[in-house]
Amino acid sequence: MRRATSQTRPTSERIRLLQSMAAFGGLNDATLEYLLGLTHVVQRQKGEYFYHEGEPAQSMFVLESGKVAMYKRWEGRDYRIHSLERGESFVQVALIDLGPRNTSTLALTGSSAIELTSRHLHDLYRKFPDQYLVLYINMARDVCRRLRAADQRAFEMRVKDSDDS
Repeated sequence: MRRATSQTRPTSERIRLLQSMAAFGGLNDATLEYLLGLTHVVQRQKGEYFYHEGEPAQSMFVLESGKVAMYKRWEGRDYRIHSLERGESFVQVALIDLGPRNTSTLALTGSSAIELTSRHLHDLYRKFPDQYLVLYINMARDVCRRLRAADQRAFEMRVKDSDDS
C-alpha cells in the first residue's frame, strides 16, 4: 500500500479542529501544537485504504478532509458499518487495547487524516503528563460512548428479531 504522508504543521485551523472533538477537549493550545508537530498527515485518493482489518494497530486518525467508510469482513464479504466525515476520529481503540485493526477504512473521496501514534502519546506523556491523562480519559470516554451506542443497536436488533418470530 502506498502511504502518502507529510509532516503536520500545527496551524490554528488544525488546533481548532482538534479542540472541536471530544477526544481532545480540555487540552491546551501548547499541548495541541506539540502533538501536531509530532504527527503526519496521511492522504488517500478515492478507493484507497487507510489500513486493513487484521493489520497491527499503533495509531488513530483524525479526518481532516474527505469522507471514509469503515468495513468489517465476514464470511468473505465486506460490510459497511460506518461512515465518517471531516472532524471525526477513527480507531482510537488501537491506542488503548493494542490489538490488531478490527475494521478496514476506505477513502470514499480524496481524504487526508492526521495520524496520532502510540509513540506520539508516549512523547506527550514525558512532556505534558497532566495533558496526557486528560487525553487518555477523553479517548476512553469516547470509546465507551461508542460501545454504549453499539450495545443499544444490538439490543434493538435483538428485540426486533424476537418480535418477528
